Amino acid sequence: MACRGHIENGVVVLDEPLDAADGTVVTVEPALLQGDDPLALATRVYEGLSRHQVDEVECIALDRRGFFGGQ
Repeated sequence: MACRGHIENGVVVLDEPLDAADGTVVTVEPALLQGDDPLALATRVYEGLSRHQVDEVECIALDRRGFFGGQ
């Protein structure tokens, strides 16, 4: 189920009421805007990060020890 909403003062606000119990876990992903090119968005994934931050993200992404639930 997908619900539309917007950010208001740093908080997600749904455009329509959601019939879900308090405490229901949800995942929020920014929607692609019409005309957004996914490849162009991917090239900006590290935009605004320092070299050190990029290195940290890359190390996490390349560490596959826990990929299948292993330690």
